[in-house]
Formats: sequence, structure tokens, C-alpha cells
Amino acid sequence: MQTLKVKIKKLENFHGELPAYQSAGASGFDVRAQLSGPVVLNPGEKAMIPTGLSFEIPLGYEIQARPRSGLAAKNGLTVLNTPGTIDADYRGEVKIILINLGNEPFTINDQERCAQLVIAPVYQAIFEVVNELGSTERGAGGFGSTGRA
Repeated sequence: MQTLKVKIKKLENFHGELPAYQSAGASGFDVRAQLSGPVVLNPGEKAMIPTGLSFEIPLGYEIQARPRSGLAAKNGLTVLNTPGTIDADYRGEVKIILINLGNEPFTINDQERCAQLVIAPVYQAIFEVVNELGSTERGAGGFGSTGRA
């Protein structure tokens, strides 16, 4: 397992436990909601959930915010802009945009593990304008063109 040093800042609204990997092989670390009171998300509703944390991410990397699989599978709670991107040059508070796609209201409590964050490498493209692109068997087919949609 490779490691990368990432600086983390606890903001004024932060209390409780720092993010943590829940197993030795986990790729994502859980972040907790920093709330002054419960937030109820009715079906179809969304909310920005503060984490009370900001990061100094090394250039060449990003942090991706992803849903926690248990909350998604059991309750329909997911990260709206999955994966949410936290850029290396962003220094503000990380907030998680949650949406309830389930059929029942869901209550998010203070200190609840609301998302997982994953460190990922980033490549910036050097664009080259051309008149032709290489051909493939698929070609320009999309949106279900390779099988059942």
C-alpha cells in the first residue's frame, strides 16, 4: 500500500474524531458530519453537510468524495455529484452534497460518517487539435450502442 502525506486542518466547527480508514485495505477514509443538530432529508431532498475540515492536497492529486456503500444500499443516501472533486488548490471547508434517493426520510446526525474520501492521481491533458482521430470498432456509437442500454 502506498502512502501520501496530506495536511489536514480542523476548522472551528470541527469536533470529534479525525477521518479514518476503516480497514487496512480500504481506499477511502470516512468523514463525519459536523452538525449543530440533526438534518432530515426527505425523499428527493439534498443538503450540503459540513465536515469541519480542509486539506492541503499535493499537486498532481485530488480528493474524491464518494457515497458510503451501506448508506446507499440500505437507505438510498448518496453523494449528488459522485464523485465530488476537491482540487489540489482548494483550501476551503470540504462539504458533502448528500441526496436522499430512498423512499423514506433519512436523518443525518452530528458525527455520522456521511461519505468516504479517496486520494487519486490527476493528469492534466495537453490538447492536440487534429483533423482525424484513430478508428475503432465502436466508432462514434454511444449510449447503449455496445449492448443493452
